Amino acid sequence: MGRIMAIDYGRKRCGVAVTDILQIAANGLPTVRTCDLMTFIKDYITREPVERIVIGLPTRMDGSESESMTYIRLFVARLHRELPDIPIEMSDERFTSTIAHREMLAGGFSRKQRAQKGRADEMAAVIILTDWLQARELRR
Repeated sequence: MGRIMAIDYGRKRCGVAVTDILQIAANGLPTVRTCDLMTFIKDYITREPVERIVIGLPTRMDGSESESMTYIRLFVARLHRELPDIPIEMSDERFTSTIAHREMLAGGFSRKQRAQKGRADEMAAVIILTDWLQARELRR
């Protein structure tokens, strides 16, 4: 059994999270610059088995795709080309940034810590992955 990796894809940086080997809990990894993401993923999968990649699907309140899907779709196509053996799924990411900021407040993060953009991206990836894991359990 391999890990599940989740990505909160952004134009400048991406939050990344992975499950433990038993696919029970999501853990954040360091935020990665978008230009370095493919190299980061390839390097990670040489060290750890990754069974699936889940990418946050940005949608509007009415369920339609947001404009950021244009560049996310290009990245997903590249992932399919470069990692054809790893299934890729999209998962609704509505409100993940808002939830991440609320979690940081609830967790007692200082204003300075909350201002670190990468921290919110990492937490958003953890939330995407946690939501995906919970939805998977409901499908079983």
